[in-house]
Order: sequence, then C-alpha cells, then structure tokens
Amino acid sequence: MNGDLLFALAVSLGLTLALEVGFFVASRLALRVSLRDAGGKDLLLVVLVNVLTNPVVVLFYWLGALYTGWNRTLIKIPLEVFAVVTEGVYYRKYGRGFKRPFLFSIAANAFSFFAGVLFQMI
Repeated sequence: MNGDLLFALAVSLGLTLALEVGFFVASRLALRVSLRDAGGKDLLLVVLVNVLTNPVVVLFYWLGALYTGWNRTLIKIPLEVFAVVTEGVYYRKYGRGFKRPFLFSIAANAFSFFAGVLFQMI
C-alpha cells in the first residue's frame, strides 16, 4: 500500500470515530441515558465496530473505484449496507444499552456518511 492510501484510511477512520463516538454520546445525552453503567462498554463497542468496518469499507471503495470503472454510488451502497448490518449485529449481540441496535447503526452511519460528504465539499 502506498502512503497516500494509508493516509486516506487513517483520516477516514479518525473522522468516523470522532463522528460516531460523538453521535453515540449525543444520543445518550438526548435520551438522558447514563454513560456510567453499560455506557462505557457500549462506547468501546462503538469504537471497536468502527475499527472493524471502516477500513474494510474504505479500502474496498477505493479498490472498486480504481479498478472496476463502476459508478461510485453503485460501489458505496453495498459497502454502506455491509457496515450498517455488521455494526447492527455487533450492537445487538454485545451492546448493553442499545434498545434498537440496527436503528442506531443506520442513524450513526448516515450521520457519519453525510458529514463526510459535507467535509469533502469543503
């Protein structure tokens, strides 16, 4: 892997972690749910599932965009679905405070995705 790709992977992961951890904390505050009990473990889970899914999604996106010539939206959709489903499964199985794990996964990923789109426009 060249340095540019590693840099892009690191920036993407860093931004995703900041956005989705921020989303998690904001959602807990909005719902008036304490971060003390299971919140710390759920916060760690948010970090771990994003470390698991984000590099895979970003790497496959760039490989698909570079080597297939496919429409980039057609590449993004299945990758984002993969991330949402994978994270939702982990939140349901290992999370302690996720009442609707797949809804949280959809919302957190949508927030992160569209924030990334806005960031790229700047």
